[in-house]
Amino acid sequence: MTESIYHIPVMLAQCTEGLSIDPNGVYVDVTFGGGGHSREILKHLDKGHLYGFDQDVDAEANIPASDNFTFIAANFRDLKKYLRLHGVKKVDGVLADLGISSHQIDEPSRGFSTRFSGSLDMRMNQSAEVSAKEVLNTYDEGRLHKILGMYGEVKNAKTLAQAIVSERTSQQFETTEGFTSFLKRYAPKGKDFKYYAQVFQALRIEVNDEMGALEEMLLEAVDILKPEGRLVVMSYHSLEDRLVKNLMIKGKFQGEVEKDFYGNLIRPLEPISRGAVVADAEEIASNPRARSAKLRIAKKTEI
Repeated sequence: MTESIYHIPVMLAQCTEGLSIDPNGVYVDVTFGGGGHSREILKHLDKGHLYGFDQDVDAEANIPASDNFTFIAANFRDLKKYLRLHGVKKVDGVLADLGISSHQIDEPSRGFSTRFSGSLDMRMNQSAEVSAKEVLNTYDEGRLHKILGMYGEVKNAKTLAQAIVSERTSQQFETTEGFTSFLKRYAPKGKDFKYYAQVFQALRIEVNDEMGALEEMLLEAVDILKPEGRLVVMSYHSLEDRLVKNLMIKGKFQGEVEKDFYGNLIRPLEPISRGAVVADAEEIASNPRARSAKLRIAKKTEI
């Protein structure tokens, strides 16, 4: 399986530059996927080593043949545990390309896309117990309302949650095609596909506990970085970007930045980029997925 088919990496040069790679350093690509970013990082290593994480078994088909690379089949929320199993306590850089890969979207059986008919799955780890089907057919109205409103920013989340619970009493939700047909009744006129995308995003985030996993990974990444080590994170929706931005600027996910007695900021990271880096028009034209990407770069402080 070639990387170009599996997934086209976004802002490849900017991500690699953001890591400020030491040829003899230790790096982690916590979202290996198609391996595009990893292969680029490997080009810059001499005696250094790269560890690639991915919980999706499909990603293993893209592992590069390199003595400088180790693949770890695990969720990136367990970053520290698995690196320690390989004798690694500190690293020079961590890269995260968040969200969903093109391969996952384009594979009908995975159930991530509104464009294909497939089972309502949406599990990035295909051995996980809970799929989108279970969420839709078993969650109570209040929980569905919360997920749709928080993760999908669906404006009629309460109405939709009520409708889902009512509908499933007579017919369970089984396929993406059947579910989108149901959603059409509640979508704003002329905005069907945007509405479907919002709902599918909410379900995907819930199924994979994406926000919880992201928080855990970010905190562990900060902990394992050496002083001056780089954290490079690319996100694709505001919920992810907000967490990354707050951690890099304020040193925590919520609240205001703390200061010491002398008025100096107390935070483990110092932003390198002024605001988010975005893809240029040329890249967006060739890879539409880059349109929503926001890249943030920070380095570990001495504290």
